[in-house]
Amino acid sequence: NRQVTYSKRRNGIIKKAKEIAILCAAEVSLVIFSSSDKMSEFNSRPLPQILEKYQKSSGNKLWDAKHEYLSQEIARVEKENQSMRQELKHLKGEEINSLQPKELIPIEHALENGITKVKEKQMEIYRMMKRNDRKLEEDNKRLVLKLQHQQQLMNGNGREYPSQMPPFTFQLHPSQPNLQEIK
Repeated sequence: NRQVTYSKRRNGIIKKAKEIAILCAAEVSLVIFSSSDKMSEFNSRPLPQILEKYQKSSGNKLWDAKHEYLSQEIARVEKENQSMRQELKHLKGEEINSLQPKELIPIEHALENGITKVKEKQMEIYRMMKRNDRKLEEDNKRLVLKLQHQQQLMNGNGREYPSQMPPFTFQLHPSQPNLQEIK
């Protein structure tokens, strides 16, 4: 029953707060916490504006220095974030028509540095692919020779096995790039 009573009274108070705000052009802020800590609120204007007006009118400090510093820090970070978003748009080539030639120079340098890094990465990948290609060619040649040798043995040309290489043996071939001869 208490919850039902609370709900009805809360709705009535919020309705009255809305009426005062509309009919009297008053600034109203209402916050209600139930016994279960559920919050209900009504604000005729944004709450920070109402609280700032209250603080100026009453002389009571609502925020201590720490909160004031945090508020300023949030504003600074938001401004920096906006600036970085704008810079990112410029780097993407968006909204650059309004920039002066002097402002375009750092953007040009950043893009040139980006192109240089991309080209370096491409060359690194190309060199790696070339090394892999050479290794695959060497492996292919080795396997072809081995296959030809096996075919000779199977065709009867080699009933007697060479003393250096018994049948079905493996030769050691360095497969690590640092063990191969440098060409």
